[in-house]
Amino acid sequence: MFRIGFGSDTHRLEADKPLILGGLRIESDFGAVGHSDADTLLHAVTDAIFGALALGDIGSHFSDTDEKWKNADSLVFLAEAVRLMKEKGFSVVNVDSIINLEKPKLRPHIDKMRENLARNLEIEIDCVSVKAKTGEKVDAVGRREAIKAEAVILLGKNNRKN
Repeated sequence: MFRIGFGSDTHRLEADKPLILGGLRIESDFGAVGHSDADTLLHAVTDAIFGALALGDIGSHFSDTDEKWKNADSLVFLAEAVRLMKEKGFSVVNVDSIINLEKPKLRPHIDKMRENLARNLEIEIDCVSVKAKTGEKVDAVGRREAIKAEAVILLGKNNRKN
């Protein structure tokens, strides 16, 4: 049995905030604003896992009104999604994601993001796709007001007995 999940996340950008993507701190004059570390890519992938398992969204597991998650590392969110996925007998087949951000250019960081995702999803790097697009100076992304990430994930049911 297979399950497909889709995740999406958007954050405002502000000057002098850190930009964290795929677990990496990326040098930038603008960073994402959020209750946690605002790692838009990890939020989208986490949401995709929850969606594939029909377990709600990231906000239903990690409320942005709970002080426990203030400035939290988004790898914690992903680890919980992976734990629940494994508990239900699934594993990741592959993930495809896209980050929409005008600046900075993300190409130099893509391979490390893929490595981080592969390690945390417990899959090979060739099963992880991370793409980056600009907003071509159109809409909130293009005006450098926002960052958006989307992810699609395919989970497969493990055949082993638990």
